[in-house]
Amino acid sequence: MLFIEYLVNKKMKLNGLHWVLITTLLLVTVTVFATMNLSFGMVFYTTIFGQGLLVFAVYKVLTDDYKTDKTFGDFYEDRPDLGRNDEDIKS
Repeated sequence: MLFIEYLVNKKMKLNGLHWVLITTLLLVTVTVFATMNLSFGMVFYTTIFGQGLLVFAVYKVLTDDYKTDKTFGDFYEDRPDLGRNDEDIKS
């Protein structure tokens, strides 16, 4: 809860990756709940909420206003030996 209160107080804009992280933590929590034999209702409704949050996170990732100057021609910057042929460099 402290993380969410921090975000609300700081008026931080959540991007798509933040929503994926929150969704992952919630669904890992569901796994812990099921392992600890919590009540079926608690696990079930947390799972339903997590699935809805997953759909929302995918929507936020796909509609995120993200700009980059990279192209597929850049390939792997940390491994220049991968992805490019000599013919690609000449043309």
